[in-house]
Amino acid sequence: MRVLFWGTPEFACPPLRALLGEGFDVVGVVTQPDKPQGRSRSVLVPPPVKAIAQAEGLQVFQPEKPRGEEFYASLRALEPDLNVVVAYGHILKREVIELPPMGTWNIHASLLPLLRGAAPIQAAIRDGLTETGVTVMQMVEALDAGPVLLQRAVPIDDTETYGELQTRLSELGAAALIEALALHEAGALVPAPQDDALATYAGKITRAGAWIEWDQPAAVVAREIRGYDPKPGAWTRLRGVETRLFGARVVPGRSGAPGEVLEIGRNGMVIGTGEGAVLVVVMQVAGKKRMAPSEVAAGRGVGGGEVLGGRGG
Repeated sequence: MRVLFWGTPEFACPPLRALLGEGFDVVGVVTQPDKPQGRSRSVLVPPPVKAIAQAEGLQVFQPEKPRGEEFYASLRALEPDLNVVVAYGHILKREVIELPPMGTWNIHASLLPLLRGAAPIQAAIRDGLTETGVTVMQMVEALDAGPVLLQRAVPIDDTETYGELQTRLSELGAAALIEALALHEAGALVPAPQDDALATYAGKITRAGAWIEWDQPAAVVAREIRGYDPKPGAWTRLRGVETRLFGARVVPGRSGAPGEVLEIGRNGMVIGTGEGAVLVVVMQVAGKKRMAPSEVAAGRGVGGGEVLGGRGG
């Protein structure tokens, strides 16, 4: 089977490695262009998927947008049997989706039709789900709406961060892809249409959406902080300075005014909410590296009674 792989971030790396490790003929890789980084923006950093592709000697395509007759012709020349898409980062046109005889498969990090969209892992934690998983689906032009080929579920730990869950789901997605391909080759893969009436959506995380509303219950605040950890980072203001918080959990039996610093110790900073309190174990003041809350407090003279928050957005 000749597979054309589409993917960009670290999340897409385990599925690509799995295809290569299982001996599938990966005829090429389509990924996003290298991105400038650093203060001068003069250093171009390749996507994680590109690094794997180059190490394996695979042909790499990095179009600004995956469209145009010249680009389509280059894909047809590869004669792929199947496209596999994992967090590529662009919406694909019908010409691409239907180009290979087997069409296009996508690995999505939720149990579709739940949490269609760009940020299903963050939303699963933020919304307090106890279970999520991965879906291998047949891609169509509508957003995450294609027939389900295979699903695998996992529980969500009540202290798990977005970064931790993303790593688990990436590996699960790789295993599910190989399983789906094996079932296809055995003639045992049966596509199942999604029930659109059950669909929910997880849109892109915005700066305003990551602002911490301290008057919410502690459980909600803690989930939001974990759901945006490590990126983009749920944020508040400490003495008017943007500050991101990480590694939160509910502290039983504590309460205080919303945003009020109740305690600063070796384990972190305890902060009051609209109902209960949360413990935060890492902070990052704008322009600084991540630190223990005790380090931030010592450097800025912060003590009990300080109130975090202010105007969001």
